[in-house]
Parts: sequence; C-alpha cells; structure tokens
Amino acid sequence: MSAQILDVARKYSLYSGTVICSLGIVGNIINVLVFTQLKPFRNNRYAFYLTVESISNICYLLFSLTIYILISIYGNDGTGSSLIWCKLRYTTAQTFVLITFTMICCTAADEYFSTNYLYNLRYICTLKLSRYLTFVFICIWITHSVIQTFFYNIVPSLGCAIANDIYLRYATYFTYPVLTGLLPIVISLLFSLFAYQNVRRLVRRQIPVARRRLDRQITAMCFIRVIAFVCLAAPYCCYRIYAVNNPVSRGKPLEFAIRQLVHVIFASVASLNFGISFYLFIISSSHFRRQVKFVLVKKCWSRWKNLCCFRNHEITPENIVVNNLNMVIEEIN
Repeated sequence: MSAQILDVARKYSLYSGTVICSLGIVGNIINVLVFTQLKPFRNNRYAFYLTVESISNICYLLFSLTIYILISIYGNDGTGSSLIWCKLRYTTAQTFVLITFTMICCTAADEYFSTNYLYNLRYICTLKLSRYLTFVFICIWITHSVIQTFFYNIVPSLGCAIANDIYLRYATYFTYPVLTGLLPIVISLLFSLFAYQNVRRLVRRQIPVARRRLDRQITAMCFIRVIAFVCLAAPYCCYRIYAVNNPVSRGKPLEFAIRQLVHVIFASVASLNFGISFYLFIISSSHFRRQVKFVLVKKCWSRWKNLCCFRNHEITPENIVVNNLNMVIEEIN
C-alpha cells in the first residue's frame, strides 16, 4: 500500500509540475513583453518589479522543468550521484524563490508608498531606488545561497541533504518557515491592504484621469497577486511548520508515504505562485487583456511578419496614418 501511495505521489509531482512549468513559462514571457513594450509601464516601478519577478519565475520554472525531465528519463533527479549537482540543485532553486518573493513584497510596499496621500511618502520611492534595492536584494540572496552550498553533501542514508547540524536547524526553523514563508506573506499582505485603502482616496485627489486609471489598474493587479500569493503559499508554509515539529521516520512506511503525498500536493499548490500571475491579470483586468492583445498582435506579430517577409509592402499613406493612430489609442488605453 505504501509503495502505491509513493508511486502516486511521484507521478502527481511529475505531471502537475510539468504542466505548471509549461504554462507558467508562457505566461511569464508574455508578462515581460507587456511590461517592457508598453509606454505606460516603461518608467513604472511596479512594472519593473513585476518584470524582475517574471524573469525570476522563468528561470525557476525552466530549472524545475529540467528536474522533471531528469526524473522522467532516469527515475530520479541525479542529486544522489553528483556532489556538484547536489549543491546546485537546491541552492539555485532557493535563490529564484527568494528573489520572486522579495519582488512581490517590494511591489506591495511600492504601491503603498506611491498611493499614499502624504507627499513625502508618495515620492520617497523612485525608479532609481527600485533598481538599487532590487540589485541589493539579488546580491544578498545569491550570497545566502552560495553560503548554503558549503553545507550540502551526499549522505548515504538520506541522499543529498544538509550535513551540518547547526545550518540544518537554521534552514529548518528559519529559512523554510520564515524566510520563504511567514515573512513575505505578512509583509506583502499588510502593504497590499494599506495600498488598497489609499486607492479608495484617489478620487478625492486632483490627479489626471489617465494617471488615476493606471493607478487603479496597477493596484488592483497588485492586490490580486498578493491575495493569490498568500492563499497559495500559506498552506505549504503551515504544512512545513507542522512537518518539522511532527517528523515521520521511514520506519513507518504507510504514514511516511501519506506524508509524502500530502507534501507534493501542498508543494504543487505553492509552485503555482511562479506561473499564475499572468493568468490572474488577464482574467481580472479588461485593460490588461487589451494591452496583451496590443502587444502580441500589433507589435510581436507584426515584427515577426516583417522578419519573415510575409507582410504586404503596398500600403497607402492613409492606412499608415489610421493604423498608427489606432496603435497609439490602444497603447494609451
């Protein structure tokens, strides 16, 4: 019975992970295109944070997809046979996880400051500061992960695992439940709620209608993203805290197998955080749907046709003027 449960857990992890990675990579690529190609987002701090988050998500999902391919071909991820791969396998993934979670927190915090009714707080955040903070955080998490590589080793009875008892306690009681769990959840949720309250006051401020519309769109997208992040990450965080305080040994095969199945289910739900943002935005925002359509059809598809020499070169000047006017209107909206 335990062997069957473990087999179900392995297959579920493989198939669900492959689907999430494939759809997530496509969605994050479109996110990057939209937030780098459209004029309203080019100097927007939220778009910058989301672009960095999407790039980090793409790297994480590509790395995870490589793991799933290895498992499907060889039956394991290869960490038990190669020390270098053992060290890189977990530390690389953790780096991208920390970068993604940090960008979500920075997005929520930036939205709070940029929508605040106090002038000093509203203009404390600039694009230059956002780039600086992003660079600093990325350096911190890379350094954190590089240090972690020194403590991973191939243990005969466990495979690839942390071999240092002190660092094992640090990872068990701080890294997983706090650094990649409670801390980003609490920070992002609090700032998002504060930003939502600020946006409700925007109608009372004398600001241009286009700016107000963009602020509302961005804040709504940020709020939905944070709510999804909390809902998807919290169950896995709670499970990890429970699992740490109630460990199950391999000497109880049935209970151990059930625990593994529960673990892969919660982990798959948490991994949705790395691929769901685009689909949340496109479902919840009609503005974002128009922006995606504009980027994919008017920009990417047109450029692709030009490169492939499929476009008809006999275009009248009137058509050019009308098309350019339509493109400008769509891009502004």
